[in-house]
Amino acid sequence: MAGPRAPTVPDAPVAPWKRHIVLQLRQRDRTQKALFLELMPAYNRLLEKAQLLAQFSEKLQPEPSDVTPTTHQGPWEEESGPDSDQVPSPATLRVKWQEEEEGLRLVCGEMAYQVVEKSAALGTLESELEERQGRLAALEASAAQLKEARAGLAEQVEAWQALNAAQLATYDKLRKHAGLQEVALRRLEEEARDLLEKLVQRKARAAAERNVRNECRERVKQARVSQELKKAAKRTVSISENPNVLCDGVMEGAETVALATQPESLESEACEKWKRPFRSASATSLTLSRCVDVVKGLLDFKKRRGHSVGGAPEQRYQSIPVCMAARLPTRAQDVLDAHLSEVNAVRFGPNSSLLATGGADRLIHLWNVVGGRLEANQTLEGAGGSITSVDFDPSGSQVLAATYNQAAQLWKVGEAQSKETLSGHTDKVTAAKFKLTRHQAVTGSRDRTVKEWDLGRAYCSRTINVLSYCNDVVCGDHVIISGHNDQKIRFWDSRGPRCTQVIPVQGRVTSLSLSHDQLHLLSCSRDDTLKVIDLRVSNIRQVFRRWRADRVLLWHTCRGF
Repeated sequence: MAGPRAPTVPDAPVAPWKRHIVLQLRQRDRTQKALFLELMPAYNRLLEKAQLLAQFSEKLQPEPSDVTPTTHQGPWEEESGPDSDQVPSPATLRVKWQEEEEGLRLVCGEMAYQVVEKSAALGTLESELEERQGRLAALEASAAQLKEARAGLAEQVEAWQALNAAQLATYDKLRKHAGLQEVALRRLEEEARDLLEKLVQRKARAAAERNVRNECRERVKQARVSQELKKAAKRTVSISENPNVLCDGVMEGAETVALATQPESLESEACEKWKRPFRSASATSLTLSRCVDVVKGLLDFKKRRGHSVGGAPEQRYQSIPVCMAARLPTRAQDVLDAHLSEVNAVRFGPNSSLLATGGADRLIHLWNVVGGRLEANQTLEGAGGSITSVDFDPSGSQVLAATYNQAAQLWKVGEAQSKETLSGHTDKVTAAKFKLTRHQAVTGSRDRTVKEWDLGRAYCSRTINVLSYCNDVVCGDHVIISGHNDQKIRFWDSRGPRCTQVIPVQGRVTSLSLSHDQLHLLSCSRDDTLKVIDLRVSNIRQVFRRWRADRVLLWHTCRGF
């Protein structure tokens, strides 16, 4: 019985684990074959003996015709008488044959039992061999798959190595290029630094020269103005209650001042514009205080010379708005880089010696106003969003700001960090103003509400639904005035929850300002107009419209805003 064949070994190099499995299978075949080497020859001999005994038994089996009684003897028995002692009798042979047959049967039974046992063991071994062959086939298939995966991974590794090498080469090139660029950047920075130093030196020299020229020009102007004032002081000026007569008198004084500062063509154009009633403009380079001082000086000089003003009180002719001058601005008095981004709010303190600016950089800068120039005083930090509005309290010791983070914040002058945060709005806060006391404030927001605050407890004492997006608020004794996107100005009674009055305007209201005596309200709207509202009769008294884009007008009235 031949054992199972071992798997053929290919010419290609075999893995160590596969070689180990083949060696184990060969060892098992040799061991099982050695067990059967002794059994098979013995079994073959038994078969031969059994065949031989079968032949003997056939020969010794008597036939019925040949059976004779022992008493009858033939003539052959006489002849074979002398040799009867040497030849065994058939009965003896039969007994021996039966004994041998019985022994052979026993041996055959034992051999058959052993054959059955060996067959069972052989079946078990064959099933185990088949199982191992199946496992071997599965392992070979898995090994083939692993080889394929390994080949794919090897290809990927080679591809990644090639890509890595390409990227490394690119990185080396970029690093070399970056080094060259850094060298060029340093060279350019050095050149820019040198150019900046030269520019600063040149500007310093130009500024010094300009200052010298300005000083000379200013001395000449002062000399001319003093001469013109001396000439004007000798003239007779009559003042009456008629606005036209007053306008003519003021024009005469203004012309005297304009002679030293403006060309004749610009002066004649401004005089023609004075004849137009109440045209709008903003401040010019001829400051309001200087013009008012000149006019008052003329009036006081005439009074001292004995000329009567008709017994009219001074307030009657000072309350009439008058266009003092019209000229093109040529230069700013002072320019500062105050903020890193847009400047959204500017506010003077109560005594006009302190200025607050707020911007989109979430900072509030305080400036000292010294000789027409700004000097940095303090920076207020801690705002949660862009500053939209700033205001000083009546004493000038606190600053209130509206921010885009749905809150208003309170600072104390001298402290950099915020003192209180007034939270409660649901949208951007666009306006924050103090009331007439330092312990109360009002805020307006895009959430269509105006809130009153008790600053002592940082508590919202009242919320007013104003029906429209609020842009600005101002406060009087018992009234809150709000300007809105729906082109309306609303008046709210601070002692009750109702709206007392609504004044419609043409254009969205952007800002409001209340006069010190609380009798006039100045509003600015998107229709390019400034409106003066007389709060005593609740109507628009004057409208200042945009004149020309390249000119501004200086207006003065005794009731300042």
